[in-house]
Amino acid sequence: MPIAAAVLLFIITIYLFMLAPHNKRIERIKAFEKQLIAHRGFFDNAHGIPENSLPAFKRAVLRGFGIELDVQLTKDGRLVVFHDESLERMCGVAKKVHECSFDELRGYRLLNSDERIPSLDEVLEAVNGSVPLIVELKAGGDWRGTSERTAERLDEYGGAYCIESFSPLVVRYFKKHRPGVIRGQLATNYFSGKSKKSPIARFFLTNLLLNFLSRPDFIAFNHRHARLFSYSLLRKLFHVTNVAWTVKSRAELEKAREVFSVIIFDSFDPEE
Repeated sequence: MPIAAAVLLFIITIYLFMLAPHNKRIERIKAFEKQLIAHRGFFDNAHGIPENSLPAFKRAVLRGFGIELDVQLTKDGRLVVFHDESLERMCGVAKKVHECSFDELRGYRLLNSDERIPSLDEVLEAVNGSVPLIVELKAGGDWRGTSERTAERLDEYGGAYCIESFSPLVVRYFKKHRPGVIRGQLATNYFSGKSKKSPIARFFLTNLLLNFLSRPDFIAFNHRHARLFSYSLLRKLFHVTNVAWTVKSRAELEKAREVFSVIIFDSFDPEE
């Protein structure tokens, strides 16, 4: 074999090794395909039902939607459900979640409503296994502590759930320490907008070339970038479960259904 051909074959082999997911548990993920997934609960920020609030989660349960939620760790080791690293957008406070104690966070209101930042315990109690949960772990602050405490808490939960994260290290943690838990890699085209990551990091994350670290059971990808080469190849070659985030209109929903088997939505009522 010519040297050039051998080198090309080697590069392709390494590329596919790095890209490959864990696709042996597709049947277990089908529970998440039976209904649409409400992003941060079925919220309505403009009408007093803030995202990642208990009313938003209860509203999703009443409508039969699955739920996606975000978990972070406070300074004093409590798990709270909140999306942004900073409190500024939702609470008007220029602090980061992991810099605050749980009691301090409870003093802030969500978008001037009467709702407060809920603990993960409160959310799990409210849902109580009624609908499947996609639990996103945030890597800001102590990502390992967040992973450890979330895993321990979810060990006690009897409902259907899976975990996902933008951080391959978080997903790898679950591969090593909770191999029975369905795990997913969140991703997008990191070259399409502002990012503090280095060009090399953006390349590897955009092209899912760190999958070899965690071997995710599913890929949750920004539906607007579904045609990217590595992601398209991943779907066609490995038949991995595809999760769309985040669909924001009926037109986007219909288009996403052509590619994705699990769909996370917000900002509209898909049944109206």
